[in-house]
Amino acid sequence: MKKIKSVIITVLFATAIVSGAKAQGPNWIVDVDTYYNHEFHKGADGKMERFHYIWEEKDLNGYSNWGDAFIKYGGKLRSHDAAPTYQNLKGTDIYIIVDMDSQKETASPNYIDLPQVKVIADWVKAGGVLVIMANDSTNVNLPGTNKLAGAFGLHFNDDIQNHVIGNNIAAGTLMIPDGDPIFKTAKKVYLKDMSSIKLSGNAKAAYTKDGAVLFATVKYGKGTVFAVGDPWLYNEYTNGHLPAGYDNDKAADDLAKWLISQIPAKK
Repeated sequence: MKKIKSVIITVLFATAIVSGAKAQGPNWIVDVDTYYNHEFHKGADGKMERFHYIWEEKDLNGYSNWGDAFIKYGGKLRSHDAAPTYQNLKGTDIYIIVDMDSQKETASPNYIDLPQVKVIADWVKAGGVLVIMANDSTNVNLPGTNKLAGAFGLHFNDDIQNHVIGNNIAAGTLMIPDGDPIFKTAKKVYLKDMSSIKLSGNAKAAYTKDGAVLFATVKYGKGTVFAVGDPWLYNEYTNGHLPAGYDNDKAADDLAKWLISQIPAKK
């Protein structure tokens, strides 16, 4: 009897943390790309180590806080350190591709090609949830990012939105409207020096400021794409480093929950 009761409680808990989600779970696989973004720097011990937008990185450059949000809602974190193939994307529910390298960032960047774009597009069409996070053009391989984004009716522009000079934090502020379907608890967030997005086909604006699309979504087959022109939710902006009143920690939580809710239920 105790064993049956324990199983029931576990199922109820898993259901409660993703209330409203269409997916089953927990243990959704959330992959962050470490192939197209593959940067190194010298660590405290003097040895070269991976850094920039990876789950296990707990300093300001890492995604450990965002990773914790996915775990909270039943996600299981994984790093995708090879070029995407039909085989190695099997079992992946959410695939995050962030800040593709240029030669400015790494000596031998891995560039995306059209066969890989097709692999990713087919994976999304079959039900995958893809996140594309670009950057301003001086800090990302924008042509490569747009090669992928173009498959979904998205194009990151060569511009800089929400430009912040010095300590003018207010210039990077975004106010989230009431009733936003993605960011349900975050009301005031910080996001600076990003590229805007041009839309075509089925792509839709998810947030617009001064006529520029800053967040976009696409329904593609059974899957979903979320796009933003910046790596954004890394620890520097989600760990209390910002002035009081900003909700980037809530935004990381909101986006993780929304992405999980886009995973199709499996039969």
